[in-house]
Amino acid sequence: MRLRNRFALFFVTFAVAVSAVQGLGSYMVSRVALEAEIDRKLVDVAGVVGKVSFGGSSELLRLRADEEGSLLWKDYHTLLLRLVSEDYGRYAERGDFFRWSPGDSAATLVVGVDVADSVFIGQELSWVQPHLYAVEEAYEQGSATTEPFRTEDGEKLYKYGIVSLDPEGLFLGLLMPVDHLVPLSTLGWSVLAVTAAAAVLAALAGWRLAGGIASRLEVLSRGALRIQRGAVDRPFDLEGEDEIGRLARAMERMRTGIRQRDEQLRLMLSRVAHEIRNPLGGLELFAAAAQNTEDPAERRRILERVRKEVQGLNAIIDEFLGFARPGRTEPELHDLRQSLGEAAELAEAELDKKGGTLLVDFPAGPLLAIADPLQVKRLVLNLLRNASHAGDRVWLEGAMINGEVRVAVRDNGPGIPREIRERIFEPFVGDKAQGAGLGLAIVKEMAEANHGRVELVPEGEEDGGAGRGAEFHVYLSGPEDPPADSSRQRAGLEKAAG
Repeated sequence: MRLRNRFALFFVTFAVAVSAVQGLGSYMVSRVALEAEIDRKLVDVAGVVGKVSFGGSSELLRLRADEEGSLLWKDYHTLLLRLVSEDYGRYAERGDFFRWSPGDSAATLVVGVDVADSVFIGQELSWVQPHLYAVEEAYEQGSATTEPFRTEDGEKLYKYGIVSLDPEGLFLGLLMPVDHLVPLSTLGWSVLAVTAAAAVLAALAGWRLAGGIASRLEVLSRGALRIQRGAVDRPFDLEGEDEIGRLARAMERMRTGIRQRDEQLRLMLSRVAHEIRNPLGGLELFAAAAQNTEDPAERRRILERVRKEVQGLNAIIDEFLGFARPGRTEPELHDLRQSLGEAAELAEAELDKKGGTLLVDFPAGPLLAIADPLQVKRLVLNLLRNASHAGDRVWLEGAMINGEVRVAVRDNGPGIPREIRERIFEPFVGDKAQGAGLGLAIVKEMAEANHGRVELVPEGEEDGGAGRGAEFHVYLSGPEDPPADSSRQRAGLEKAAG
């Protein structure tokens, strides 16, 4: 199912459910309250009419059939007729005094009056039969009301209010129209209409909302497909601070990263071809010269040059491989002085050949850090070699700074040109004629792989600046930042302590 249809279905279901529950609840509460008020009023009116007309006298119980013309009957009939038709005419349309005892299947009339006609003593009241349950309730509790019912023509709703007037079985039944229940039916239809309208509006809102979301997701989807096909030049042009906007910005960063990686890859391929072509050209010339000479000493000299060119070629290939495959990082808590010392020994040997000096300054206590020992050695060696190429004096220092181990490498060379200082850690950026320009990029990659960082000290600071060479700081996590593998940390502490 499409996203728009899902949103529309969800909104419709939610709107219908909320409207239906709220409407049905309102309808039921209103119906119960209104019927309770009607019943109360009906019982009150019946009680007043019974009290006024009957007055607690037992004379009505002595009336028998064929006494309709007696003075007593006429008095009660006249009084009841006046009460029903005049005093309480807006509430009642009919009143009947009747007899009923438990076990009787029917009720008999004593005095009755209808606004349209009169009835007679001893007549069986047909309306009592379907509402006998209400008469039984009135007998037990003193008063009761019937359920609403319609007349034969079905135009009006009525209810009977029944009150018990005498323990011997005398009751008054008062008929009241309850057309004010009709608004409940109107309320019910209104609930259905509101529910239907809410469903339509929810469907439109869900469709529109889903349309806005789906259209933006379509843009991201098409952009992802373009990236899959290799077209990474077109940016994701989506605004907004919502989740889709953040996703678009994340995908834009991904696109930019892929584009940069592609550019680096193309640049690396061109640099590989360029860096390898020059030694190969020299090898071809040396090979031709060795082939043409007959002098054994000259041939040995030429072959020595060939060997050096091959070594240089291997070094370039190793540098490219080191950048392309940095290797697996296995950090552990250990004393960095050992890794730094091994890198210093190798760099010092190279400096001795050119008459340079390496000055090392480590603290007396251990420099505990969480890092891969081999990668620490390699990245520091890269920095030392770069420094030895720039000057003849190199400084290597280690110290604990704010819970981190800081390794500083400084030289007395000319420093880093200002135009490339901001890009010095990018691949193929450098100011040396030799090498592929990957050394500092590899250093940065290995430092980040060990959850550290490398920085070039800005110009003008205490240990760096124009004319004072270049200084790099490598920061690695100290023991305050525990690694994920606590067992490895304990092993590293034992190793460092031992």
